[in-house]
Amino acid sequence: MAHWAAGAPGPGTAAPLAAHALERAATALELSPAQVRAGWDRARLAGLIELHGDTARPGWRLRAWDRDDSAVLRGWVALFDAWSLVHAAPADIEAGAVAEAVEAVPQVLSLLQLSAGPVTVPALLDLLGQRVAELQEERCEVPLGPGRTAPAPTETAARAGTAESAAGPARSADLNALLLDWALEGLAAVGALTLGKGHATLTPLGNWAVWVKLEQICVAAQSPAGNIEQSAADMLLGCARLTPGPARAEYRAWLAARTVGSAVAELLAVARGEDALLRGLAFEALRVVGAPAEPEVRAVLAEPSLRPYALLWLAEYEGNDPDDAQDVLSREEATWLWVDTAAAVADHGETGLLVRHLDSAVQGTVPALLDEVRAVGHPRTVQVLVALAAAHPDPALAKAVRRAAFQVHTGGA
Repeated sequence: MAHWAAGAPGPGTAAPLAAHALERAATALELSPAQVRAGWDRARLAGLIELHGDTARPGWRLRAWDRDDSAVLRGWVALFDAWSLVHAAPADIEAGAVAEAVEAVPQVLSLLQLSAGPVTVPALLDLLGQRVAELQEERCEVPLGPGRTAPAPTETAARAGTAESAAGPARSADLNALLLDWALEGLAAVGALTLGKGHATLTPLGNWAVWVKLEQICVAAQSPAGNIEQSAADMLLGCARLTPGPARAEYRAWLAARTVGSAVAELLAVARGEDALLRGLAFEALRVVGAPAEPEVRAVLAEPSLRPYALLWLAEYEGNDPDDAQDVLSREEATWLWVDTAAAVADHGETGLLVRHLDSAVQGTVPALLDEVRAVGHPRTVQVLVALAAAHPDPALAKAVRRAAFQVHTGGA
């Protein structure tokens, strides 16, 4: 269904699928209208297609589907997360009760995962009821206002007994049973579990998905520098003085607390800013993201300020040795990156580090470097050259660098 939508974009391929588009898809794929609607909804939920106005475009997962197993697994996890949309709740159940059930389902899945085999429906129903009761109790904790006092324990108990007799415990149990049946059917519909007579069992894929969710929770909790709730810029600044290992752990924790799309967009927005240090760190964080960031990174190749970073990122993503990745840069791009890195050092580093940065230039000699730096047009060229001249211990070289800075500043050759 996603391949059909990607190959035949046009008006009507939006949500919900327009009648004429549905007819075209049913004819082309030899499916019933119901099958087309189901396939369309699942393709959107799994991120195989993305909607832009009234046009559908292939998502990164569809483009990577045949060559990247992680794209397939991520697509299925997205569908797994959306089980309550794949299998709609009965219309006669109150929305609040449905929301409580959805919030309680992770507990049910954890029991299924820990049991490593079939679990009876009564056991699952008991757990669901307990979790729903906990959620209701948490939400009923209303702070007392001025002049109000807490009701006496006997009064609270009397009210609870009255409410229970009025509503009827049987009705609550019946509602929970109905909600559990709906949840189990929804999870079975996305392949997370199988249903037997009076019991449910996680599939291997469902078992893996529960582990993924637990791992995400654990990773998000392991934020040693405490930057998990910060913006991308503040998080990157907080990681600036960390060694690579702890920095990557911090990136993973920050990413685990966000959707991939929003995290990548925020990191690229920071990379477009004026701080060269954050630009480099943003692409380090994008290395932790991996495959899901590829389309967005490839899309910024047309932006001069991001192109060198994007080329290096893509080279490493495609399997090139990091030590050889610089070969993908043209001489001009390598020079631009040298100036950008020097700007980061000048703003945030030590003067000795700026002097040592001269050794990383591809030109080999300082005169050749200065000639190409003047021509590359980096907006921070003057500041970098002035800082380098002030830091370098060789008076003759410092003078040549200052002269180059003056020529760039005045527009001279």
